[in-house]
Amino acid sequence: MLSRNFRKLSLALAFATAINHPMPAMAASGSGSISVGSNVLSVCLVFGSTIAFGSYNMAQLDQTGSISVICTFGTSYNVGLDAGSGSGATTSVRKLTGLSGDTLSYALYRNSGRSSIWGSNVGTDTVAGTANGLLQTLTVYGRIPAGQAPKADIYSDTVTVTLTY
Repeated sequence: MLSRNFRKLSLALAFATAINHPMPAMAASGSGSISVGSNVLSVCLVFGSTIAFGSYNMAQLDQTGSISVICTFGTSYNVGLDAGSGSGATTSVRKLTGLSGDTLSYALYRNSGRSSIWGSNVGTDTVAGTANGLLQTLTVYGRIPAGQAPKADIYSDTVTVTLTY
């Protein structure tokens, strides 16, 4: 029995010594890195509304429409308008064409005073902007000048909007 008690006492002393004198932990560590990246592309969309002049009675007729642009934040862009599909049209004098083939002249402008023609030459007669990441609306100012004597008809034109970015 003494031997058994001695063994228990020896184990207890060894345990007490280990607790009072801890051994240093042996651990190792390493480090590395990973690459993280992304590409954000410039993307733009453009939408145009109808400019409905209504009935023309030989007096000047003004109306507005809009072009909406949405691009990736920070993207620089230019919005241009071509001459339209009317026969003989230019960006300065566009042509609404009737079902009979007759035309009615009109113009599209970049400003409310209707003094700056909206054309298609980037840096000259287009509208420039920088995207804020939200839908941005540009006003198109239209005018049919007074003094034209068109035949009674339904007149229309299609103008292509070009967004350069």
